[in-house]
Amino acid sequence: LAVRKLKGDCKGSILLLVSPPGDGKTSVGRSLANAMNKPFYRFSVGGMHDEAEIKGHRRTYIGAMPGKIIQGLKITKSKSPVFMIDEIDKMGVSHNGDPAAALLEVLDPEQNVSFRDNYLDLPFDVSNVFFILTANSLDSIPGPLLDRAEIIQLSGYIDQEKIEIAKKYLIPKNLEKNGLKKNQVKYSKSAIIKIAQEYARESGVRNFEKCLDKIHRKLITEILMNEDQSQEILEKTITIEENDLYKYLGKPVFDESEIKVASKPGTAIGLAWTSMGGDTLLIESTCFAGKGGLILTGQMGDVMKESSQIAFNWARKFVLDRGAKKSKWFDENIIHLHIPEGATPKDGPSAGITMATTFVSLFMHKKIKPHLAMTGELSLTGQVLPIGGLREKTVAAKRNKIKTIIIPKANQKDLEEIPENVKSGINFIPVSDVKEVLHIALGID
Repeated sequence: LAVRKLKGDCKGSILLLVSPPGDGKTSVGRSLANAMNKPFYRFSVGGMHDEAEIKGHRRTYIGAMPGKIIQGLKITKSKSPVFMIDEIDKMGVSHNGDPAAALLEVLDPEQNVSFRDNYLDLPFDVSNVFFILTANSLDSIPGPLLDRAEIIQLSGYIDQEKIEIAKKYLIPKNLEKNGLKKNQVKYSKSAIIKIAQEYARESGVRNFEKCLDKIHRKLITEILMNEDQSQEILEKTITIEENDLYKYLGKPVFDESEIKVASKPGTAIGLAWTSMGGDTLLIESTCFAGKGGLILTGQMGDVMKESSQIAFNWARKFVLDRGAKKSKWFDENIIHLHIPEGATPKDGPSAGITMATTFVSLFMHKKIKPHLAMTGELSLTGQVLPIGGLREKTVAAKRNKIKTIIIPKANQKDLEEIPENVKSGINFIPVSDVKEVLHIALGID
């Protein structure tokens, strides 16, 4: 914006906002358009698999139409509006072409000066349009498209942030939506915290808003059912306490009473990042007589399966090098690794060191230290590789009464971005080699 103001023209960077669902990416785009005093046009390319949606149809076809870009300019009646292209990570490819490839011409600052829509069949300058793209993850976005955008990662909200958003924005907005006055319903702080922790734990606030919606609808139903006193009740302020949530929202979705504990040899606590925010994973392993090998259960994705194989081979070599067990033992025992909550798919490169610790703990029959969790990927030579989502993982660890977190040394810089109130009470130990992890967790030198 500063460059646009200084230079006087409208050409600038293309922004790509990346975050889990419900974090307000579309709201950011709308606010940007309002701040710049420009018309706002939003369209989603999720599930789009026809490039004619972007570049238009030739006029020789019946029912031919221009593409979404020219349509947007026609609707906004402006040459320099703000265009938000939603869900670019969910575009498809079919026999009708590749819409992601068609978007390249629109977004490339060298080419979009003479963008040629098939319907217009004339070069049209779309370089003055301010493009904002949104996505939930970067994995499925084609490289050439990613190359043209400035990536801005929006992190999910922690509980304290959700509480402030709820107080200042969600509760007043939802009361108005349901026909109640601004101060008619008040929430105690403990009730808002309970909704954030036990009913809407994901990193966005969309589910939080749904919970408020449910409470307000049930309140209104109660008031109107009580016809004699409904007018009197409507004039009073109703306070929602923590104990009332069970009545309006039912049983908690996430049970806070189940604190995960690695109390036996062969168990360890890892930290995972999911679209629901951070989560703690209890990883378990056991062994029994058989012809050797590794069994994996718990809905693991391909990346995680590879991680577990690397962790197993590294741990096996480590134990054999120390002479603690003879190689014959591995030929005569089957090792079984399991991550509970088998119905939940799990994937991603961040559980390598946890799995390696689990295996060494099992082989050497040692328990890991209490209140300890770890996150980090493992290479075959024993290096600890960096991970993402440290802020969300820290929130999950705090919720699970964790006192010490082992993190990769490369992630030390990410600690500056985590608020002090989240970090307080947790000791972070950066490590670069998995042997340091074993020393901290199991006391093995």
